[in-house]
Amino acid sequence: MAAPQSLQLSSVNNVEIPVHIIHTEENQIQEPAVDELDYSQRGQWLRAAVLGANDGLVSVASLMMGVASVKEDIKAVIVAGFAGLVAGACSMAIGEFVSVCTQRDVEIAQMKREKLKGSSKSDENDERLPNPAQAAAASALAFAIGAVLPLLAAAFIRQPMVRMAVLVAVASVALVVFGVVGALLGRTPVVKSSARVLVGGWMAMGTTFGLTKLIGSNHGMQI
Repeated sequence: MAAPQSLQLSSVNNVEIPVHIIHTEENQIQEPAVDELDYSQRGQWLRAAVLGANDGLVSVASLMMGVASVKEDIKAVIVAGFAGLVAGACSMAIGEFVSVCTQRDVEIAQMKREKLKGSSKSDENDERLPNPAQAAAASALAFAIGAVLPLLAAAFIRQPMVRMAVLVAVASVALVVFGVVGALLGRTPVVKSSARVLVGGWMAMGTTFGLTKLIGSNHGMQI
């Protein structure tokens, strides 16, 4: 129905109608590309933020549970958790810095090859280059935010068993929140994403707790 109507109108006005139709088709083609680009850029930052916060939470919570399995002293647990926070944040920052620097070098080399071919737009390409320092700071901050949660949860509880239960509960709730937020921002299934993050965190904490307790209590080892 639409094709015959456009042919009939074009016979009345051969200039304006074809231009209007072509302009509409171009808009229909270009809009998904812009939307796809926005979600691609959002996905890169989302990946780094969720990865950093999740790593901070799981690493420090698992470390604290491992120490608590063989040492009931709250000071030892808090010191171990704080050391994990500092070491993990530094590791995430350095790792992200090196990774983004490598990516930046690759993109610069590609820009130079395109420039030699005469197909490079230097201004647009310069804006697209990643910032290593910014990525490193974001990763360290995200790790620290996730790592501070189990520290705060266990800092004011003296009873070892209660402290352990609160630590697991807080870590579980935070893992679900990270999974839900990541799913909503990335437009992925909420239940599947949050369940994957939660189960992965449980596995890490359980494995650390079990192996540390096994090694620490084996043959009366003194810690």
